[in-house]
Amino acid sequence: MTQQAPPAGAAPAPKAPVTRYKAELRKAIRRNAEEPDINFLNITAMLDIMTIILVFLLKSLGESSASIPQSDDLKLPTSIIKTQPANEGVLVTISKTQILVGEDQVLKLPSRESLAQSGVGASHKRSGPNDLYIVPLGNALQRTRKTDKVIRQAKGQDASMSEAIIIADQTTPYRLLIEVLFTLGQTEYGKYHLMVMQGKKGG
Repeated sequence: MTQQAPPAGAAPAPKAPVTRYKAELRKAIRRNAEEPDINFLNITAMLDIMTIILVFLLKSLGESSASIPQSDDLKLPTSIIKTQPANEGVLVTISKTQILVGEDQVLKLPSRESLAQSGVGASHKRSGPNDLYIVPLGNALQRTRKTDKVIRQAKGQDASMSEAIIIADQTTPYRLLIEVLFTLGQTEYGKYHLMVMQGKKGG
């Protein structure tokens, strides 16, 4: 077998230096050793963060309940009590014209004369004017009860009942207050706190 000689005048092919070959080999080894890019979202960690934020916001909401803005529609009764206000619980506000759960209006109220006689009226009751259960209020409280129950379980607290902070106008008729308390009890709210303004003790 004969070998053909390169054509006359053709330059021989240059050979790559060994050092360059070794450098390229090391680069390839480093590229293969790197961890692959993470191309998925860690949902578990995000859920943990959202749970912590939710607990913090609910706690902040409870702590901010001590500062209630006064208006013609809502003036708190005064008391000589010196205990600190409750910092946990669902806010139930009874003004002269409406009932709110949190910041959501659940019911517009009739005149004071009507409230003193039969409460919020038969159209908002389960079984007639003598019933004490307020249906729109109960529906709203059931929704907040589900959320509060989950929060209490996460915090290791007793989840068999929830607490409510009642912010009632000083002219709220007794009949309406009883109806609100009864509705709270029917929706697993077993502890209530009445928000008042601290007044001076009489001499």
